[in-house]
Amino acid sequence: MKKIIYYVATSIDGFIAGRNEDISGFVTAGDGVNTYLEDLKDFKTVIMGRKTYEFGYQYGLKPGQPAYPHMQHYIFSKALKFENQSDQLTLCNLDLNIIKALKETSETDIYLCGGGQFAGWLLNNKLIDELKLKVNPLILGDGTPLFGTFKNTIPLKLTESKAYSDGLSINTYDILY
Repeated sequence: MKKIIYYVATSIDGFIAGRNEDISGFVTAGDGVNTYLEDLKDFKTVIMGRKTYEFGYQYGLKPGQPAYPHMQHYIFSKALKFENQSDQLTLCNLDLNIIKALKETSETDIYLCGGGQFAGWLLNNKLIDELKLKVNPLILGDGTPLFGTFKNTIPLKLTESKAYSDGLSINTYDILY
């Protein structure tokens, strides 16, 4: 069975975006970002919620097209519909059985691209296996929380940590349910 890996940029205080979805303070270039981009090449499956998919529109993503050309996309949304939908994109209802089936059938580990509410739902259902945080050197104070409204305590085991000269650090954790 493949793992779901939540690989996400965050502020030190746990926000994946600031107020009004602002990510302008996040590190966008350098060795840490290059490591992340290289790591993405290992995934052939990506899952995300509607808000995360639509967030890509402001960076040139066309509706119905893949955000990551080398990955099969599963977008969890009741509302999305596309006139021109790529074969690489599957729209899904929020269903635990779909997630479990993906874990069983995916060729590689699964990249959880986000967002916070979707990640919180997955965490609450004990479906995230690994957390890779791209910790940015800033405090946002408010915005989109890493795990949405999820409020339970779950222990983690740090398995890797690397700091980069661009100010980013990437910390990898096993989730100990």
